[in-house]
Parts: sequence; structure tokens; C-alpha cells
Amino acid sequence: MNILGISAFYHDSAAAIIIDGEIAAAAQEERFTRKKHDPSFPSNAIQYCIEAAGIEAAQIDTVVFYDKPLLKFERLLETYYAFAPAGMVSFVTSIPVWIKEKVFLKNLIYKELKKIGWSKSDHRKLLFTEHHLAHAASAFFPSPYREAAIITLDGVGEWATASICSGKENLIQIHKELRFPNSIGLLFSSFTYYLGFRVNSGEYKLMGLAPFGNPEDEQTVNFVNLIRSRLIKESDDGSLKLNMDMFSFATGLRMIRDKKWEKLFGFPRRSEDEPIKSHHCNLAFAIQQVTEEMVFKIARTAYELSGGMENLCLAGGVALNCVANGKLLKKGPFRNIFIQPAAGDAGGALGAALAAWHIYYKNKRVPAVHDSMKGAFLGPEYSRPSVIHLLNKYKAVAEEVASEDELCRKVADYIAGGSVVGWFQGRMEFGPRALGNRSILGDPRNLEMQKKLNLKIKFREGFRPFAPAVNIEWVRDYFKNGFTSPYMLLIDYIKEERRKQLPDSYKNLPLMEMLYTERSDVQAVTHVDFTARVQTVHPDTNPRFHHLIRSFRELTGYGLLVNTSFNVRGEPIVCSPEDAYKCFMRTEMDYLVLCDFIFEKDKQPSWQENQEWKKHLKKD
Repeated sequence: MNILGISAFYHDSAAAIIIDGEIAAAAQEERFTRKKHDPSFPSNAIQYCIEAAGIEAAQIDTVVFYDKPLLKFERLLETYYAFAPAGMVSFVTSIPVWIKEKVFLKNLIYKELKKIGWSKSDHRKLLFTEHHLAHAASAFFPSPYREAAIITLDGVGEWATASICSGKENLIQIHKELRFPNSIGLLFSSFTYYLGFRVNSGEYKLMGLAPFGNPEDEQTVNFVNLIRSRLIKESDDGSLKLNMDMFSFATGLRMIRDKKWEKLFGFPRRSEDEPIKSHHCNLAFAIQQVTEEMVFKIARTAYELSGGMENLCLAGGVALNCVANGKLLKKGPFRNIFIQPAAGDAGGALGAALAAWHIYYKNKRVPAVHDSMKGAFLGPEYSRPSVIHLLNKYKAVAEEVASEDELCRKVADYIAGGSVVGWFQGRMEFGPRALGNRSILGDPRNLEMQKKLNLKIKFREGFRPFAPAVNIEWVRDYFKNGFTSPYMLLIDYIKEERRKQLPDSYKNLPLMEMLYTERSDVQAVTHVDFTARVQTVHPDTNPRFHHLIRSFRELTGYGLLVNTSFNVRGEPIVCSPEDAYKCFMRTEMDYLVLCDFIFEKDKQPSWQENQEWKKHLKKD
């Protein structure tokens, strides 16, 4: 049976296809359209998935959409009614759109599917699954566990904003839900907005900014107390109730009531271009701490409701908070944690398909011995002819290397010499992280590497941290807990013996001085609190990347690399060789590796493109 899952119309639209229960392909629409977080119907992603699966559109037995639009409409109407007369402007703006498009979403989906050659028949079905069930299925069914507690956390689905479930064999049982407008995800996004970042994309920045806050500062302590006393009411089970007098997302066009927050915290909302000050850092630390503690409480509740299961599965946008994830794994009560690498809405497409296969069609589930997500390498792959076409189109210059061993030795040497390398191999990653197939790589020992990558290649804020990619067999050489973390979704701590002595005034230094204080012998991947968002590289899922890191270790004695996504600020991760070459030529990357070809920047023809593209880069 062939099942296509779709997520669309909010953000991060995606498609995924499973063949007889096996994940065949998955991709986000943004990678094809080059529009970051593209919410449109994922026509390109669907077409790719069909081709990758080796079938025709007419051979898809079931299409599954990742939420139930009529339940969302019900929530919208009831919310406006509950808060009336507030939100009248928003109501008048949004209701016609809902009535015209989203209430009749089924017809819209049929119309779009017909364009690719699929139509409903006696043996073809269009199904809808609830949003948080899709999240839960995306986490549990690909996990290696026969049974597990499941936690889903995001902004909002239809009504649910969080759920606690348990999975066993091919069933998922929902134990408890938190409902709109009370939402940990929307709370965190409100602080994302207040601190000057973009909602639904800047949450990573907020998480990265938090360690610059001083936990011992009286201001930070006060911020934590204000959040708990004025913005939320917490329960022992991890649920919360938001003080809706302070928020406007339910009926307004903004997340919060700006003036009330300014009065509460003592400073106005930060604009995008305003310098980051200590009070911004302290508030980021405060909301990160409050979020972590709520996640810990929810985890304890999940452990109790599941009857003490030792495994936990996580999905939903909040599950991308790798700081909370790492601390949760260390803290317990769960022994093992699996996090869906596409934990946000994109992963809902995969979860919808898996929910149909296991729950609707009642097919048995046998947990995979190896990674059923295939390392998250589920996107398009390009071969030698694609690179030859690129060479001819741009009159580019490249050296084709005869063997993988020679390729890895050459690239390791470039990186060790201080060069930045764009690394493009195999199938594209599914989810927000580049895991070694669409990556930009650097030397973790290099004291200038973080600055160079942020400012000259990614064109983004200098404070943002970078992840280490380390071969699984050497992870304990560098990191305290030695977690297995194939999807870069857990933080760990740099080992004590690798750390440098910090000045006594370290936590009171201005942000950039703190950032550039030497902290360890792998400075470029050591955040200001000695944490790192670790990716463990496994030879079974990514043998070539594993080989490259091994070559770097043979040359330098260090078995890890700086790994960041192959894109610039405001653009999606590159998908095709042409995307990669354009990114390479627009930035100060030194080398590009496409399959077996090495491109050296100094040998390329003059890049004639004007700089207009830079003006259109949005902050992410």
C-alpha cells in the first residue's frame, strides 16, 4: 500500500510517502520553491516523493492531511466569541479567508492532487488526522521502541497545544491534552517576538541567546518570578494557564500586548536591528529556564500516566529545543529519548501517513533494528550528470576526484588549513538540521571560525552557536555525557579537561566579549555555557561524512567538525547542485564539494550576479 502524507497552509509545508509501512521519501516544499517556511500546497515535494518512490500518482492508495480544518475553524469561532468584542478587526480580516479557502480545504486538496494525476475513487481515500496525533505518530512509529511515552508540544494544532500519549505496538493512546489558548509553544514564541526575533523561525535564536544571561543576576531572578506570577499559572503536572490580559495572539494581529510587557519587564520590545543588551540576555535565560522546568514536569506526568515506561518520544516545535532535551535525558525519569528530526509541522506529513498505516489500516509495527528514518536522508539526490550540467551552464571549474579516500583526505586538509567548505552529498535531509549532506564545514579548533561563519558566510548575528559533528565512536572524547544524538537535537557539555580557565568577570562581560573569550580547545563549537548541540555521525547512515571526519582526525588528532546548514540567512537549505553553487559564489566559502567534484573559489569565473539578492534576505 502506498500512502502520501501532506502538511500545508500554515508553515513548513511538506510531503512524505510510505510504501508498505517503510518511509520512502520526505521533503519540505521550501527546498524546491526557495521560500523559507513556505506554507503553500507542497506540489513540488509531492512530485519528488512520487518519483523517489518509483510510482505514479494514480498508484497512491491513500492521501492523509495532517490536521482537521473544521476543528480549527471551530476553535477560531469559539475563541473570537469568548473574547468578544476584542479582536473584531482580526475577525473581520480572517473569517472571509477561512470561509473561502480553509473551510472548503478538502475541495482545494482534491483540486491540487488532480493536477498531479490523483483523484478519489473506490480504492483511493483522502483522510484527515488530528494535528497532535500526527506529531505523536511521527515520533513513536519511526522510533526503535516497542512501547514508549509520547509528548507533543507546539503552538497549537486544532485545539490541543500539547499532549501526553503512550504508544504500544501499532496503537497510540492519548492520556491528556493542554488546550488553546494555553500553550508552552505560544508562550516561548511570545518572548521570541518581544526580544526582536521572528515568530516560527527565531525561536532558535532565543534558545541560543539564553546562555548569555546571568542566572545569578538579581534582574534574571526577578524576570523568572515575573513570568511565573504575572504571565502564567503553573500546575504540578506541567500544564499552565496564560494570563490572557497580557497576550493578544488569540484575537489580535500580534503575539502580546506590547505596552503591558514594557511596563512589566521595564524595557520596550526590541526591534530587529537594535543591539542586544544584558537585559535581553537575562530575559532569554529566564524564559528558557521556565520552559525547561515545565517540560520536566510534563515528562514526570507522562512517565506516571504511561505506567512507568522507560522510553520517551518527542515531537512538535518545542521538541526542537535541544537544551531542554539534553537536560531531560540527563535528569530522567526516562532512560531513552527519541526525537523526530522533523519535529515541527513538516514532520506532520510523515506522521499523518504513518498514523494511517498503523492506526487506520491496523497494520502491525515492527521497530527497525537500524534507523527507520534513514538518518533523515529522505530528500532528493543528484549524481554526476547534474554536476556536469552545472559546470557547462556556469563555465565553472572543478576537479573530479577518483576515490572517496582521496576526496576525504583533500577536504580534511582544506578544513585543517582554515578553509570553509560547502559539502553536498547524497540525499537531502528532512527537517531543519543539515546532518552532513547539505552542510557547511569548518575546523572546530579555529578561534575565528564562528565569527567567519556567522558574519561572512551565513550573514547572521555573530552570537549564534555552531554544532559539532563527531563520529559516534569518539563522542566521549569531547562531551561529558556522550549521548547518541544523530539528529543534532540534544545538548551536551564539553568535558572539563578541554575547558579553558574563564575570567572571574565572565558572566558580567558584554555579549560579544563573552562570546570571543576562549573557552576550550574546540572553541568554534563551545557555547558560552560550555554546551554544544551535538550531532553523532554513524557509519551505517552516512558513511562518506563519517569517512571525512575520520580523515580529519588522522590529520589533526580531532575527530569532529563544525557543521552548519548549507544556506545563508533567510534562505532554505540548498536542495540542488545549482542552489549550492549559487550559495558558494555569493559567500566567502573557500571550497565547494559536489559529489566527487571539488570547486575552488579562486578558480571560478567572475560571478556576474548583482547584489540585489542580498537586499531581499529576510532575517530568520
